[in-house]
Amino acid sequence: MVAHRIFVFRQLFEPVSCTYSYIFGCSSSKKAVIIDPVFEMIERDTKLILQMGLDLIYGINTHIHADHITATGELKKRFPSMHSILNKKAEGKADVFVENNDIIHFAVARHLTGFQGGSAKTLYESIHNQIFTLPDDYLLYPGHDYSGQTVTNVGEEKQFNPRLNSGKKHFINIMENLKLPHPRLIERAVPANKVCGVFELMDEKLKNEISSQLKSA
Repeated sequence: MVAHRIFVFRQLFEPVSCTYSYIFGCSSSKKAVIIDPVFEMIERDTKLILQMGLDLIYGINTHIHADHITATGELKKRFPSMHSILNKKAEGKADVFVENNDIIHFAVARHLTGFQGGSAKTLYESIHNQIFTLPDDYLLYPGHDYSGQTVTNVGEEKQFNPRLNSGKKHFINIMENLKLPHPRLIERAVPANKVCGVFELMDEKLKNEISSQLKSA
């Protein structure tokens, strides 16, 4: 006998920016959200949503991305009932703004220091006070990964993540001295994502750059 799943879950990968996107929804109502959709993968994601018969109600951007342009603007055209969601502190445009501990029934995300609104101290406290208080067998899915890892769990991160189990001071020192290069698309991605990927709200220079990108795709 096959057990009936009460939810729909898909983990999707975009190889250029190594971004993971997620579709998560209810099997019975078909209400669903997409998390961190990537502009270049719009056709794949649209096809999957339609194939599964989902009613896409939210497009969630976990932060203002610097390495890719969000697909939420284009998805709003294809799925008119969809509303975009963004953290209020991100200082971007969206239909719905959320703050820490708000419940939207689906997801929460954290990001490295050095990115838009990033703070090593806040990141450490957020992980320990919110994520590490969850049961050890709870699964954690990344927003990015450059080594092919697709999932971990709370217990494994507590035990084996050397950045997270050596104290706050050690963590902050590591994160503030990573000296990572800026993402290749940062100059284009950040302003586009601040308007949630809505083409009509972008300035003319950005519109032309994205139009050229579409023509060459």
